[in-house]
Amino acid sequence: MKVAVIGTGYVGLVSGACLAEIGHDVTCVDVDPAKISRLREGIMPIHEPGLADVVKKNVAAGRLRFTTSYGEAVPGAQVVSIGVGTPSAEDGSADLRYVFAAAEEIAKHLTSYAVVVDKSTVPVGTSERVADIIRKNGALDFDVVSNPETLREGKAVSDFLNPDRIIIGASNDRAAQVMLELYGPIMCEKLVMAPRSAELAKYAANAFLATKISFINEIAHLAEDLGADVHDVADAIGSDARIGRHFLKAGLGWGGSCFPKDVKAIKHVGRGVGHEMPVISAAMSMNERARSRPIERLSVALNGLSGKRIGLLGLAFKNDTDDTRDSAAIDLAKRFLAAGAQVRAYDPVAVVHDPEVSSLVLRVSSVEDAAKNMDALVIATEWDEFRKLDLPKLKSLMSGVIIFDGRNLLDPETARKHGFTYLSVGRT
Repeated sequence: MKVAVIGTGYVGLVSGACLAEIGHDVTCVDVDPAKISRLREGIMPIHEPGLADVVKKNVAAGRLRFTTSYGEAVPGAQVVSIGVGTPSAEDGSADLRYVFAAAEEIAKHLTSYAVVVDKSTVPVGTSERVADIIRKNGALDFDVVSNPETLREGKAVSDFLNPDRIIIGASNDRAAQVMLELYGPIMCEKLVMAPRSAELAKYAANAFLATKISFINEIAHLAEDLGADVHDVADAIGSDARIGRHFLKAGLGWGGSCFPKDVKAIKHVGRGVGHEMPVISAAMSMNERARSRPIERLSVALNGLSGKRIGLLGLAFKNDTDDTRDSAAIDLAKRFLAAGAQVRAYDPVAVVHDPEVSSLVLRVSSVEDAAKNMDALVIATEWDEFRKLDLPKLKSLMSGVIIFDGRNLLDPETARKHGFTYLSVGRT
């Protein structure tokens, strides 16, 4: 099938590359000429394991192209997928300006029947608004389908090619059949439903997972006060098939580009129809508590934070990505700075756009540099290299003896054996 993909961020670029990987003829469009130029040279705009190889392979095979021109990509396409950003507006709603702008441009270049796909995460009713925009701009023979992405940063290529399920929100059988053909080579459950149900399902899934993380963090804080081990508790409850083991890792809370904005958005959607969403509101409050509690505990351990030197291991919101959007690590850095501490940080790939952090946090090139002469070391991102720290060497480099393991990567007994005061989340 001929496919046009609008946007070359996480969603658009991964989707376009993987659709080419399963045999489709794909052209990706972006308004940024510099980004398109780099992609043509094989330079990825994001750090995503396996993505560069898939892009280069399919560009070489002639199945994947990059352009700034809708006129080059859209005419004759059977599927046009919108994968642009939907950031949070100030009131918590999803900012849809990029989706609507893409819809206007698509309408100008449709030459035959096409299924226009809302791949970005969007509020309930967006497919209808996109259809209205396309219709008002002159196109008549098309359908709009909601096909929400289910990609995890750091595992996006694998998630696209080996998903648990594919959700297709179509208002008629013609559009649904096009989408089923598009995803024919991918073996998984394909759920066809109304567009509004598909749109709500995406928000509901992310809100549920965020709530599950907030729940285990609440239990972790209770475990600390009661002398229990949250790892054992999570193992016990996760072995119950009704609950499951996924998303029961205690830590610093949820962040990144999806959970925060999607949780805010579903709360905004609920408020708009008179539902206050108390469970989701509680999950948001608990996530804030997961960020503030480490500051309180370290302040006690260090007898105040003013003037203290903190080594921060990790800046990305999770491992295997360079993304620092709504990162707990960045949040901790800001809170340390606000309390008067000095911060030195190491992350293997993170890209920091926040000017406050960039100007006030000294970034170094190794774990050892981050630890040298520090009063405390904080593990804030679960990079694999932080699981295998050379504790004797770090002990010799640090001026203090405190490690706060915000991701529970280290063995407590081992850390204490090497002379550290070891603090973690939900373990004593």
